[in-house]
Amino acid sequence: MPRINLLPWREADRKRKRQEFIVGIAGAVVIALLLGLVVNLRMEGAINSQGERNQLISDQIIEVNKQIEEIIDLEARKEKLKARIEVIEQLQRSRPVVVHLFDQLVRTLPEGVYFSSVKQAGSQLQFVGVAQSSTRVSALMRNIEASEYLTDPSLGKVATTTSGSEFTLSAKQTGQTAEEPISTRKPVAARGKKAGASQ
Repeated sequence: MPRINLLPWREADRKRKRQEFIVGIAGAVVIALLLGLVVNLRMEGAINSQGERNQLISDQIIEVNKQIEEIIDLEARKEKLKARIEVIEQLQRSRPVVVHLFDQLVRTLPEGVYFSSVKQAGSQLQFVGVAQSSTRVSALMRNIEASEYLTDPSLGKVATTTSGSEFTLSAKQTGQTAEEPISTRKPVAARGKKAGASQ
């Protein structure tokens, strides 16, 4: 009976299977690497795309903030313009009142009395002046009380000097339409003779 030696065939079969196993492992590794590369590329693409979106949103936020600042600045300018317009309107309304006020200041001054300064804060007026005597100050207060545009005279102080009686007097303005204070340090008016002069 003939003998067949199967050892070389088995050895060759083992080598073939080993090679196929190695090739399979190598193929699996290559496929895994390719899949990992593809996934990595897709992840990087998604990250880059999201980064671009985030940058676009950030740019839009910056632009919106600029627009908000411009709107706030415009609102502030609008308020300033409204305040100026209101002041101008108040001044327009107060022009005749101021004219009447100074006219009344002249009319209320008795002989021998003059104002050295007049200050106004709102409707409150303060007068500093000189009179030849305290009786003329009393006459001034009566004239203010009877005035159409002045009321509530209140004597602050009276000091007798060589030039006459220096006094401080306050009163309220009626029909006040302007809130802007009026102040002057120059004598407003003088009727008759100044203090110290003969009657």
